Amino acid sequence: MMQWTQTVTAKVLGVGVLALLMTIPLMQVRGLVGERQQLRTDAISQIAQGWGGKQVLGGPVLVVPTLRQVAVEGQAAPRWQAGSESMLADALKLDVAMAVTTRSYGIYTAPVFVATVKLGAQFRAQDIAQYRHASDAPWQGGKAELRLPIGDLRGLQEISDLRVNGQPARFESSADRLGGWPNVVVPIDLDVLGDRPIDVQISLKLAGTEALQMLPLARSTDVTMRAPWSDPSFIGAALPLEHAIDANGFSAHWHLLDLNRSYGQHWTDGDAMAAALQASTFGVQLYQPVDVYQRNVRAGKYGLLFIAMTFVAFFLFEVLKRLRVHPVQYLLVGAALATFYVVLLALSEQIGFGLAYALAAAAVVVPVGGYAMAVLHARRAGLLLGGVLGLIYAMLYGLIAAEQYALLIGALVLLAMVALMMYLTRRIDWYAYVPTSTEPPAAIMEQS
Repeated sequence: MMQWTQTVTAKVLGVGVLALLMTIPLMQVRGLVGERQQLRTDAISQIAQGWGGKQVLGGPVLVVPTLRQVAVEGQAAPRWQAGSESMLADALKLDVAMAVTTRSYGIYTAPVFVATVKLGAQFRAQDIAQYRHASDAPWQGGKAELRLPIGDLRGLQEISDLRVNGQPARFESSADRLGGWPNVVVPIDLDVLGDRPIDVQISLKLAGTEALQMLPLARSTDVTMRAPWSDPSFIGAALPLEHAIDANGFSAHWHLLDLNRSYGQHWTDGDAMAAALQASTFGVQLYQPVDVYQRNVRAGKYGLLFIAMTFVAFFLFEVLKRLRVHPVQYLLVGAALATFYVVLLALSEQIGFGLAYALAAAAVVVPVGGYAMAVLHARRAGLLLGGVLGLIYAMLYGLIAAEQYALLIGALVLLAMVALMMYLTRRIDWYAYVPTSTEPPAAIMEQS
């Protein structure tokens, strides 16, 4: 038994176990990245608290209260039940110009905006007449409202103009919600208006953080948006028909029909509509291309692979050059490699990912290379191992940077590593004892 534990095969198994043990600090680093991500999320929430969060803006919705009779079991007389009917505009047009800046909370930053919005909506007279006469419950037209859903009312900075059929009007606050979003409302008397068309014109300023989305609350919705932000991410249920992006910012144009969404122009009692309305939002997110936490997570996913590659390099030197490396020395090298991810996370929050990666890699390669010189008693071996480690970190950075081709590159690197190991170890007797030598290691290196 003692003889078997001194074989090369036993050494390989021991090195493999040590590499697996290094998953423990790697998992701790992953948890630390998640914790820092949560801190960033909390910081953005703090920014949004005083500025306005991710915004959603819809067109005005005509909501008419109704009363219908409902039969009650065991009672001769029916009771009256309050409800509502909602109707969307025939045409909705929004012109949005966003002014974008960044705000900081501690070391964290987030893009914030003020959107100057010009909104126009038209309700057709024949639609109003159709839904009034088709309703199975009497309309209370004198209590009708035009409701404008806004994702976060804290961001509503200014309403510079509001006109209904050319007449000035004012928004009022409301406890009612549309699709889960709060509303501001304009009372409108349909009994006085009759079945005439309704034209609504609104100019407002809406502040928010990171994202602005629209609701297609019309038979035909037309949205034009522009902002001085060169990294937009178009999100939601619809992509723009046209868009242009350059160093100065972006512009985009959407055009949606009622046929492009999962709900119609009219519905009764809107509570069941929340999910469908939320699924129909579309717009833009002000993407921050240097997401250091996402890149740190991706770097950590390859942590075990690159620790194993470094251990393999040490093992090959040990076997091929007839040297001895103690398991404790493997562990110390592994600890240095795991520390790389902590240093990378700490630096990337301060100076950006690219420079942080270079500094963290250098902070690991230099000590490990120097340690290898001392352990192997050979300067050339230490320099060579340091160079191999530097190449490993260069490959890791390539994997992180190549988002679309990371799997392909990683598979090719792994295949090349296995092929190289097969070639270098093709003459090793795996049943032999771990190489020993009576000569000083430096002399062995000179002879090789």
